[in-house]
Amino acid sequence: MKSERLLSILLLLQTRGRVPARELAERLEVSVRTIYRDVEALSGSGVPVYAERGRHGGIALLPGYRTDVTGLTADESRALFVLAAEGTHAALGLDSAIGSALRKVMAALPAPHRPGAELAARRILVDPVRWLGGPRSAVDLEALQDAVFSDRRIDVRYRHSGRSAARDYTVDPYGLVSKAGVWYLVADRDGAPRLLRVDRVEAAELTGEPVRRRPGVELADVWEELRRRVEDRSGAIAVEARVRRPWLDMFVRMNGAYMTAPPGEGHDDEDWVPVRLAFGDIREIRQLLSFADRAEVLSPPEARRELARAAASIVGLYADDG
Repeated sequence: MKSERLLSILLLLQTRGRVPARELAERLEVSVRTIYRDVEALSGSGVPVYAERGRHGGIALLPGYRTDVTGLTADESRALFVLAAEGTHAALGLDSAIGSALRKVMAALPAPHRPGAELAARRILVDPVRWLGGPRSAVDLEALQDAVFSDRRIDVRYRHSGRSAARDYTVDPYGLVSKAGVWYLVADRDGAPRLLRVDRVEAAELTGEPVRRRPGVELADVWEELRRRVEDRSGAIAVEARVRRPWLDMFVRMNGAYMTAPPGEGHDDEDWVPVRLAFGDIREIRQLLSFADRAEVLSPPEARRELARAAASIVGLYADDG
């Protein structure tokens, strides 16, 4: 454990430059006194590390000192070469960069780790795009990336779901998030957090103004808040339904995001399996019509009436065909 901690300190100093002892202690979950003892151990082994006391002090390496030690374990080496999100790199214009970076890492890896890393790259593939996702609009991340990395406000023309006309906003970006193959811009609008699907951004232009983020708030904080808001089912319309058993797996794949409990709990009917769902809007229930008579909504009554109206509308649409 100590040797791993010493290596971590060395790599942090090599990457960051001067680092306060208290920050090192918090990162490595030890006391400040332990950090100073570790610094003495590094110095005793020939590493040119020193400590500066005072308000602006910290732990640092002598200028120009570098080590060729990667510090990667065998598992860490394999993890780097599982190229899960090739589509993500392409969207950011980093396909060639990730390939070049990994070649450099491979060259720096200890020889015993290289075969495992190469094997992981050939044997593991993660495709971030969901099945049956359908065609998607082309995504242009260039202007949004510029805003994120230059810490500037950005003007966007954004088309909300279900609306034909786009609206103009000025937003303060925190960063970009790729969720199941879909890119989102996480930003504040008028000081409130907002989630913008990048494929609905029709135009984007950087302003000359610096970004106005809320003090102390980071991308991960805003994303967690927005994610909980999207997934929160409180106040939603609770629906009880049943699905014919042979179609249950497909039903779960297509509607799992709306389910509030595992299907068929405490039920042993051979033909039907009960399911519980929650919808934010009564009109969302219409998507269950894709299962025709293989699924039936049992309650609430307004949900059954909504499906009956939708079914009658479909019958009327095709009635003239005899």
